[in-house]
Amino acid sequence: MAAAPATQDPDEAPWLTPDEKEAWTGLVSLVLLLPGRLESPLHREAGLTLFEYLTLSHISEAPDRRLRMSELAYLANGSLSRLSNVVKRFEQRGWVERSPDPDDGRFTIAALTDAGFDVVVAAAPVHVRSVRQLVLDPLTAADQRALARIAAKLRTRPVDLA
Repeated sequence: MAAAPATQDPDEAPWLTPDEKEAWTGLVSLVLLLPGRLESPLHREAGLTLFEYLTLSHISEAPDRRLRMSELAYLANGSLSRLSNVVKRFEQRGWVERSPDPDDGRFTIAALTDAGFDVVVAAAPVHVRSVRQLVLDPLTAADQRALARIAAKLRTRPVDLA
């Protein structure tokens, strides 16, 4: 990063301090590098991308294994378009079924089939092993609590899902 100018326009954000830059750089490395490291064993051992696993996993944890597609897109961190393509492939494999939301027909519900649940059950140990190895085991209990607090403060949620 370039050195801060001698005088700064009051409408511009202040330059990052060394501590702020270190925090920001650390966050960026987590955001950019960790997903690939979590995905690699899932893809190798279960044939799933991280997005696919998270999609199936979130449906499996929902009441009656049913979830609105808009909520699922938020939870799996993907656009509705991307999610629709993945769920379409899951439907073709017999893992998920889609139907109109009986409470509000403007929404679509994704429901996990027994076959889809079996896929999640088989892949979950692979994912949990990676999460433990790459995220949880290197941290103390206090670090884990701090990470959870920081994540809660930085989490954003679309207004329509709040």
